[in-house]
Amino acid sequence: MIPLSRALLVATAFLTPLTALHPAHSTPGCVSSVPYVGGKGGYATYRIPATVVTRHGTVLAFAEGRRTSAADTGDIDVVLRRSTDGGCTWGPLTVVAAGEGDTRGNPAPVVDPRSGAVVLVTSYNSGVVTEDQIMRGEVTPEQSRRVFVQRSRDDGRHFTPPRDITAEVKPPDWRWYATGPGHALALTRGPHAGRLLVPANHSTAPLPGSPDTGQGPGYDGGHALYSDDGGRTWHLGFVDDTYDGGTNTNETSAAQLPDGRVYFSARDQYGSAPGNRLDTYSSDGGATLDRPFRVQHTLDAVPVVEGSVLQLQGRDAPLMFSAPSEPTARRAMALWSSTNAGHTFTKLLTLSGRRPAAYSDLAQLGRGTVGLLYETGAKGAYETIEFRRVRVP
Repeated sequence: MIPLSRALLVATAFLTPLTALHPAHSTPGCVSSVPYVGGKGGYATYRIPATVVTRHGTVLAFAEGRRTSAADTGDIDVVLRRSTDGGCTWGPLTVVAAGEGDTRGNPAPVVDPRSGAVVLVTSYNSGVVTEDQIMRGEVTPEQSRRVFVQRSRDDGRHFTPPRDITAEVKPPDWRWYATGPGHALALTRGPHAGRLLVPANHSTAPLPGSPDTGQGPGYDGGHALYSDDGGRTWHLGFVDDTYDGGTNTNETSAAQLPDGRVYFSARDQYGSAPGNRLDTYSSDGGATLDRPFRVQHTLDAVPVVEGSVLQLQGRDAPLMFSAPSEPTARRAMALWSSTNAGHTFTKLLTLSGRRPAAYSDLAQLGRGTVGLLYETGAKGAYETIEFRRVRVP
């Protein structure tokens, strides 16, 4: 338990009013910045944040730049801003993967621990079809969800063109497919050290006898894809194919625990089991699961939404989790901590009262400091993407 005096000090620091972008020389006092504002930079809305810190300490903030609206389909680019001062100020917006009328998104970046290259995995579909149409099987393979990979060898300044890896990681009978969203994982210990692991989710046709609604029981599942050669070749890892309707595994994030296991935390897409968060473990680097996904009841305050997990580095460092903290609404972005490898979580703080908030992603900035890139706004959760620097007790 945090002593009361320390808790009050921490809470005061975290509830500092949002500030404008700081000049580089003010880095020590920087609390927050806003790399993406809807309606600016040529995009109506920015969504789906993902962040990593490069080998050189540069913070990369990825997002979907949605050109005409907040809709999940249409003309959508994967965009990026870089910060060389810990997320206080940001360089110009660049387009990493251009939709050119189609939908590119769900950025899942990771830093290759062997080469230092930034590897980015994204998802794609035709801009003229919707998620519901894809999930109902009403589209051609060319219009449906596909998977791409890119690399940067110069600290995120430039990326290679997207390369299609769909055939390596998506079985023909899957319909929907989504990488992450949020940062992917580089394994740093154990027999699979160096592996790049991307948590993802998919859908299949309903089980025999169930209605083909595209949203019904027996439809959603989680999986992982991985590369053992720095992102050159890819393989399908575990596949959660229970499809029982009790727990519908959806958007997933991952962290490697100090004992080498991988912890997976997933959104429950309206499963019949009470609670909105699911979790599980893998002891073989994401190739298989130790047990099926099941409800994580210490996170029952989280609504149906994406969330991020991050294992902090250091002796006795906690496992962190971020998400909104009202079970029936996307608002009140919060941080939780686990000191027992994800078996239970304790809420540490709410970042900004009951302000609207939605998707988020965590990155470690230094010992005891994390960066949180998250969707928020005054009236709606998709007005801006904010970066918050947080000291962790």
